Amino acid sequence: MTDTEFLDLAEQALETLEDAIDELNETTEMDVDAQRVGGMITLVFANRSQIVVNLQKPLHEIWLAAQSGGYHYKWSGQAWLDTKTQVEFWGQLSADMTRQSGLPVQAALFHTR
Repeated sequence: MTDTEFLDLAEQALETLEDAIDELNETTEMDVDAQRVGGMITLVFANRSQIVVNLQKPLHEIWLAAQSGGYHYKWSGQAWLDTKTQVEFWGQLSADMTRQSGLPVQAALFHTR
């Protein structure tokens, strides 16, 4: 994968995340603030817990940091998969968002974008 291909795919993922957060805030009781600085998005929940998603450009990875731990994702050709467990990024993110917000977040929300 070239740097340009990575940046295109990774930027698409960050935009999907931002759009989904907007939708959750508008259509549910969830109150999450998404703060973006360059290739990093920090999600801050009403209880002050945070999830950080950031791009690791030299490694062509997306990193996720949540209360459950830290994860590194590489593009498989079809999905962002954790480099150790092969768990898909959106599934892990939705599980962590559910855990940290106390409200259900379905992974399918991210796939409708």
